[in-house]
Amino acid sequence: MEFRRLGRSGLNVSEIAYGNWITHGSQVEEEQAHACVGAALDAAITTFDTADVYAATRAEAVLGRALAGQRREGLEIFTKLYWPTGPGRNDRGLGRKHVIEACHNSLRRLQTDYLDVYQAHRYDDTVPLEETMLAFADLVRAGKVLYLGVSEWTAEQITAAAGLAAELRVNLISNQPQYSMLWRVIEVEVVPACERLGIEQIVWSPIAQGVLTGKYRPGRPPPSGSRATDQSGGAFISRWLRDDVLNAVADLEPIARDCGLSMAQLAVAWVLQNPNVASAIVGATRPEQVADNAGAAGVTLSADVMEAIDKALAGVVTADPSRTG
Repeated sequence: MEFRRLGRSGLNVSEIAYGNWITHGSQVEEEQAHACVGAALDAAITTFDTADVYAATRAEAVLGRALAGQRREGLEIFTKLYWPTGPGRNDRGLGRKHVIEACHNSLRRLQTDYLDVYQAHRYDDTVPLEETMLAFADLVRAGKVLYLGVSEWTAEQITAAAGLAAELRVNLISNQPQYSMLWRVIEVEVVPACERLGIEQIVWSPIAQGVLTGKYRPGRPPPSGSRATDQSGGAFISRWLRDDVLNAVADLEPIARDCGLSMAQLAVAWVLQNPNVASAIVGATRPEQVADNAGAAGVTLSADVMEAIDKALAGVVTADPSRTG
């Protein structure tokens, strides 16, 4: 495993992070979830990402139990808030009441005294940004949060938040966007803004919900038990299950083979070539998937390989910055 500094901070993160969206508390049983976390630890993955909304808070609880007994100082635990986690009008968003209460609830479920990075899962345009950032700053000063992050914010929103963070003397160090060979919307605006601000990306869906593994074939039904057959994941992945996309992905197979990589490793390694990406979040339903994805750490793809990937995917890449968030 290789490690990188996250943004303009002293926090080191593993190039491969383990995330449990869709899987823990819903798609896989708890014993299997623990086995996947164990495989991540065996691969020297130290960065773990979750969110209170995943599986209606169950994912945080499963991760907390899976990591129980591990040396806390050797882990980086990230979680997020924004989406509804209860029936109340204040059980959502980025108002002060919810920020403080959500943090306390996440700490309890994760069985930890502090979060390494606490992230705003989306931007809340119904609450003054000053209120949100002050609530986050108070959590930092209370020792419950070490660093701050956001997820799927635009360049303009990130820039405004970074200005307030500087005034409040707290560290906003990361953004968590979707990013893959197929989905490149952060490259035009978000990445340049973050480079100026000393903020880096912890990216999700680097293998496009499994599409970049090559297991989905044009004209064929999705494999049984795959994410495309899951109620939660199926709605998200459907945009990729077009023949033009799947045919283009099939053209990546000889590129991966020539590099001595699996398709998943090629996809994860590709996002890590971006110097503004500190870590790629991978999920898994089986321990062997974790081990395979972890093999992308430390891989350098040549300029010729990067060019070949672009040529194979020409016409099916989404790069419009207005699609951010």
